[in-house]
Amino acid sequence: MTQTIAPRVRMLVLLFLAVAGALLVGAGPASAHAALTGSDPAQGVVVDKAPTQVSLTFSETVSLSDDSLRVLDPKGTRVDTGKPSNLSGTTYAVQLHSGLPDGTYTVTYQVVSADSHPVAGAYTFSIGSPSKTSVSVSDQTAGGGVVGWLYGFGRYVSYAGFIVMVGGAAFVLACWQRGTGVRALQRFVVSGWLAMTAATLFLLLLRGAYTSSGKLGDVFDLELLGQVLQTKTGAALVSRLLLLAAAALFIAVLFGAYDKREGEEKRDLTFGLAIGGTVVAAGLAASWAMAEHASTGLQPGIAMPVDVLHLVAVATWLGGLTALLVALYRAPADRPVEATAVRRFSQVAFGSVLAVVATGVYQSWRQLGSWSAFTDTRYGQLLLIKICLVALLVGIAWISRRWTARLADTTADTATDTAAATAGDTAGATTGDMTTEAAVVSVASGSEASASEKEPVAASAGTSDTAASKAASEGAKTGSGGSGSARATQLARQQAAVDATRQKRLRESDADRFGLRRSVLAEAGVAVVLLAVTTVLTSTEPGRTEQDAAKATRSSSSSSTDPSADSSDSTSGALTLDMSFDTGGADGKGVVSVDLDPARAGANEMHVYVTRPNGRAFDVPEVKVAFTLEAQDIGPLPVVPDHITTGHWSANGVQIPMAGEWKIAVTVRTSDIDQVTVSKNAQIG
Repeated sequence: MTQTIAPRVRMLVLLFLAVAGALLVGAGPASAHAALTGSDPAQGVVVDKAPTQVSLTFSETVSLSDDSLRVLDPKGTRVDTGKPSNLSGTTYAVQLHSGLPDGTYTVTYQVVSADSHPVAGAYTFSIGSPSKTSVSVSDQTAGGGVVGWLYGFGRYVSYAGFIVMVGGAAFVLACWQRGTGVRALQRFVVSGWLAMTAATLFLLLLRGAYTSSGKLGDVFDLELLGQVLQTKTGAALVSRLLLLAAAALFIAVLFGAYDKREGEEKRDLTFGLAIGGTVVAAGLAASWAMAEHASTGLQPGIAMPVDVLHLVAVATWLGGLTALLVALYRAPADRPVEATAVRRFSQVAFGSVLAVVATGVYQSWRQLGSWSAFTDTRYGQLLLIKICLVALLVGIAWISRRWTARLADTTADTATDTAAATAGDTAGATTGDMTTEAAVVSVASGSEASASEKEPVAASAGTSDTAASKAASEGAKTGSGGSGSARATQLARQQAAVDATRQKRLRESDADRFGLRRSVLAEAGVAVVLLAVTTVLTSTEPGRTEQDAAKATRSSSSSSTDPSADSSDSTSGALTLDMSFDTGGADGKGVVSVDLDPARAGANEMHVYVTRPNGRAFDVPEVKVAFTLEAQDIGPLPVVPDHITTGHWSANGVQIPMAGEWKIAVTVRTSDIDQVTVSKNAQIG
């Protein structure tokens, strides 16, 4: 049986690693859940007088360190005083040195959002007039690289450990109490505890490097670890470790003292374990709810309990499903999984699915906020994939329920046959004993002929394990020298192999049980993929936040770069055009904004900004602009702007020959082969 099981187990493990690796690598740096919604000075603005401070406004509260906000001059030298402060609500500021010269300045920020995810970005503003800058800052420096990948994998393992431990224990306690004596189930639940404990310690060590430097060498930095322990996420991880200690005690009782209890004493212990296990499971789920999505945003007082219920229901369903799979394949012949246990789990799983759907609908509304977010945001797209996987899982579960019903019917139909077979076995017991005596005599005398006569008799009589064991023990006592004992041991091993083969053949011939095993195995495979998608989903910026940030960024950009918005400036005619693009490749969507000042015939100053759909600066390999006046057959007049900083290009002295309705075309290239040209018409002059 071990040889049959091993390929299936290896298949699930390989599926686990492949899906986890593909999704975690594809996810890249952890998506931030707090977005920059405003700044002063704003992105791309040119101010006449040097400001005394730079302030940033985020979509939610964030945690700061002394280096969280930095302002760099064109040479890359810091011009801020450090130690940012909270002005009010979600607005934070850092003071600047006095007497700053003209030029382009870069503002960088690296903070931790209220839901524990690192947030990083950069933008520029200019004093007097724009200039070239030597500063090159990636728009996402936190939560990426090797440390980010390891942190994401640790999160995956912690979720998987929680599901295996909680779901396995729930299956044993609520559905199949005889399973407490099955070694395979014991190892299954303990492996979940070990995985979750190891992953929690791993995350605690990685946390400091994950939210700050991103360097693997800082994993064992005790100073960073001390800072982590003072944060909300650090407290959640420590609380999780303490609850895992309680979970270890629960597991020890469940697979130790509980299995030895009988009658009323066992019923009392069942009630106590159910209450204690529920409290521990809810506490472990709360260690995620109190530090991540549910703790911020809309209705956190409702969202956190709902998130706890969602996690426990998922663990009961998927973890119990995997425990059932282990039991169907690994339970010993003398303790098979009864149809009543499978039917009981089917009922528990149905209730869990209802809880998952109800809480999932609430969480989807809370994190998305609009139907468009399903398709326009990464969070919504991942959520659609998750919904499809859940639907597929429920469909396969429906097939499993049918196999369960057929298995129950088969069990009822064969009850009478089993009783008759028991009577026949009792009648054959005497023959088995006679066979045993024959084996003893044969071993004692060392006669080859007697041994050869004994074996077919034993086969015809059924040769139970008890008979084989008795033959071995008696042979050891009465056999002449060591040869008799060795012969008896050999006979016992042969008999055990025959019995195992016969039991396996009987199980494989049970079409209903075989079909149930196959459908449950399919459910487990889908569950592995579902868990990976869910892990990435929890590290992705919610659609509601992404859309709000994009709107705020576009509004800020328009108001700061379009002086015509100021009614007192009657001579200004600056022009701002926003165009969405999609090159068709991976990471190929975004928005390109073209600012032209004063947007009149003659020399103009042009700025080009490229942002992602979530409003963050987007560094692409190439941006080109062309002006065409189709009415006068002029153009296209190409302009190749200079790259200033992340997501920002600029060109001075852009000549517009005459006034008219010009077509402004922008070509954006996001990779070696992916590019697109978008255009808009605008009146210039």
